[in-house]
Amino acid sequence: MKTLYILRHAKSSWDFDELSDHDRPLNKRGRSDAQLMGQELANRSVAPALIVSSSAVRAITTATLVGKELNYNAEDIVVTDSVYGADKHELLDVVHNSPVEADAVMLVGHNEPISEFANMLSPEHIASLPTTGIVALEFGCDSWYDVSKENAKLLFYDFPKNYK
Repeated sequence: MKTLYILRHAKSSWDFDELSDHDRPLNKRGRSDAQLMGQELANRSVAPALIVSSSAVRAITTATLVGKELNYNAEDIVVTDSVYGADKHELLDVVHNSPVEADAVMLVGHNEPISEFANMLSPEHIASLPTTGIVALEFGCDSWYDVSKENAKLLFYDFPKNYK
């Protein structure tokens, strides 16, 4: 069995006109929501063997804050440009290339592709992921290369407004 956690980055700040899209930080609500969702995931005993994040500042910060609540070492987060700007098929390539020994992977990315990716794999329709929204899918296979909608089970779909 493989478990995939698909996480949209938390709310980012638009306060810095001089920054590129790639370099935008989280705003105060985003930081708070990332910590909250990390705590909720910890309550569910979520323990990813691998966290893969877009190279965008807001995604890395989200991955770090969520990972901290899951006792995941920030230095172990795999940061890759291949998630930033990726479409749903490129996100599937990232998952397909995950190490076979990692039974649980968290992928932190951006909308719309992250929502499209969740729907490409989920047997149940997922609404567009809000910021810090997460979809958990379990796959009846031993290799990441074999994950598909046909062997997927939706474990949960969660987001910060469920707790406010």
